[in-house]
Amino acid sequence: MDPHRPHPALVPRPRRLSVRPGRFRLDDTTRLRVTPGAEPAAALLRTLLAPATGLPLTTASDGSFVLVLDTALTGLGEEGYGLTVSPHGVLLRAARPAGLAHGVQTVRQLLPHQVLSDVPQPDVSWELPAVEITDVPRHSWRGALLDVARRFQPVSYLRRYVDLLALHKLNVLHLHLTDDQGWRIPVTAYPRLTEVGGRRARSMVGPAGSDRFDDEPHGGFYTRPELTALVAYAAARGVTVLPEVGVPGHVRAALAAHPELGNSPERRLDVWTHWGVCENVLGVGDHVLDFFRTVLDEVMDLFPSPHIHIGGDECPTTEWETSPAALARVARERLPGPRALHGWFMARVAGHVVRAGRRPVAWAEHGSRLPPECTVMSWREPAHTWSAARRGHDVVHADHRATYFDYARSPSPLEPPAQPGVVVDLRTVHGLDLTPPQPDPRAEARVLGAQGQLWTEFASTPGHIEYLSFPRLCALADRVWDGTADWRDFTARLARHEARLDTLRVPHATPPPRPTHATA
Repeated sequence: MDPHRPHPALVPRPRRLSVRPGRFRLDDTTRLRVTPGAEPAAALLRTLLAPATGLPLTTASDGSFVLVLDTALTGLGEEGYGLTVSPHGVLLRAARPAGLAHGVQTVRQLLPHQVLSDVPQPDVSWELPAVEITDVPRHSWRGALLDVARRFQPVSYLRRYVDLLALHKLNVLHLHLTDDQGWRIPVTAYPRLTEVGGRRARSMVGPAGSDRFDDEPHGGFYTRPELTALVAYAAARGVTVLPEVGVPGHVRAALAAHPELGNSPERRLDVWTHWGVCENVLGVGDHVLDFFRTVLDEVMDLFPSPHIHIGGDECPTTEWETSPAALARVARERLPGPRALHGWFMARVAGHVVRAGRRPVAWAEHGSRLPPECTVMSWREPAHTWSAARRGHDVVHADHRATYFDYARSPSPLEPPAQPGVVVDLRTVHGLDLTPPQPDPRAEARVLGAQGQLWTEFASTPGHIEYLSFPRLCALADRVWDGTADWRDFTARLARHEARLDTLRVPHATPPPRPTHATA
């Protein structure tokens, strides 16, 4: 390789990379040779490269850019790929379509950063450095949560967010679709969930003593065709969309639409305009369970993801402690008290998901036990991750002190509004450790991976979302894909990766302008 040409700065870092002499140039004469099953990857490559390069990359039996799907490549697993670039051609191989999709993203990063532009770049030479890469992720769950319940974002923006995740080989977009402040997913059987629950009277009001947001109404929800198209768009890029419909707490928007689901059916509630933990929770009658079984059936019809998130945390039991119906349920089920209704409720919802052939996911709080069939998303304490894994749960690590990107990136007064509490800086994210404090291979095998969380009480615009997400998601992607805790190496690669973020117009370096009021 030309000694004056810098070493490829890839994010996340490939597991194995060797640099060879020479380069391969993509031009109007470059043709793709595509084996059976690799056609979607070829289509993705054309789609992603066309805006900047204008290259047709047509198919030919003697093409010099070869894409191979070969199920015999078992060492590459579900998402690994092999990439060989020489002066004479390119060979991209994988055992599964997701591996080819990740390899396409590596090709994008190996090309000049201008390839990420959405407008023609006529004066760029589209050259790939000669490399040999064998790349297999360390963890199967590499996710990012985007809260669209508190701040609705149009599906066009969700597609952009998918593209940003896919570039970094993050493979789960966790959509937080329902909460006290909004219900964003259509349910044909219950249209009031979006008609009423999808709109609130004002943007939001923070806790006592915090800045107040404006009184503009806020609303929005997705249609079934929009979500179906989003799922397909993400799948083509190796990203699974994980829906979350949370129960039995964080349900004020559902209660506004259907008061009969609550513990005081005669009471009329609005969609909550505050944030925090709302004391209004679901009732525990059979009709409530039937209602949410129907909801989940429609959710599972829209989202083919193997996992379905059912919420589960921050559920006050105050209403259950005084509700005659709840107390009668406690007696009938021979539970030790109203607090046990939480586990009882979750077990029934989780069981419905399991019977449908899916795997339920739930938030873990205070180390509390969840139904054994639940994949645990542990956010309070790292120790909860390992205790759940030792109990036999699959676990996704989501420690709020390292993966909650609604916290500020730095203590600087120039930072935009953020969740009060800890500062989650870039080094903290890259320091995420997914190994148990004491050697425990069985527990370690239960940890599927990690994901970053972007709650949107403060983040009202795409620019603010992306400033909070990047480059912290770059650090998370690096650790969960490769697992190497080499801070110096990461920052050196990130310094050059920032040109890619700039080309994509991601406001990763400079805080976005502070809105004079929150946008609806």
